Amino acid sequence: MTLQFDEAYYRRFYKDPSTRVYDQKRHAHLISGVVGLIEWFGVDLIDVLDVGAGLGWWGQWLKKNRKGTTVISTELDREICRKYGHQQADISTFRLEKQFELVICQGVLPYITDATGASAAIENLAAMCGGFLYLEAITQDDMKDAIDAHRTDLRVELRPAAWYRKRLLPHFREVGGGLYAARRANLPFFALEAPRDTRR
Repeated sequence: MTLQFDEAYYRRFYKDPSTRVYDQKRHAHLISGVVGLIEWFGVDLIDVLDVGAGLGWWGQWLKKNRKGTTVISTELDREICRKYGHQQADISTFRLEKQFELVICQGVLPYITDATGASAAIENLAAMCGGFLYLEAITQDDMKDAIDAHRTDLRVELRPAAWYRKRLLPHFREVGGGLYAARRANLPFFALEAPRDTRR
């Protein structure tokens, strides 16, 4: 990765009301929804990994609302890591020898322009996920009607959604809304809670 994810980047895409997509208050609805679903499916959040944590919104919400949860967060920029308490790491090469009930990877993978690096990143995410993965990644499929090009950083690799699904499939079952259940967790789902598992 050669792009800068520094204070100027976060000011433009996350802080400035005239250029950001959403603010922290709206983002909190996403977090509470994801966490609520995970807990509904019977998984308690003890350890969480936030990859590319940025301004630390996930960690702040969890610290306030799930006080027993431990959060490890990563970012690329040294100063952002220092300011927000993240570990400096690149997910294409980063893998811890532990598993997390929730792994968050929001808006990271499209910035890995090398396909081999992006594939390695997915393998690393899968290795560290023992419960659920929350994944957000802009794709080619989103460009027609899902993206506000004026408020979205388009300096990314626009892969087809199928590219991601192919690499996620060996490790995860897609639940919906960006949520993926780790196969190793062996969680049961009703037929209408998640699409049919094509691996069975």
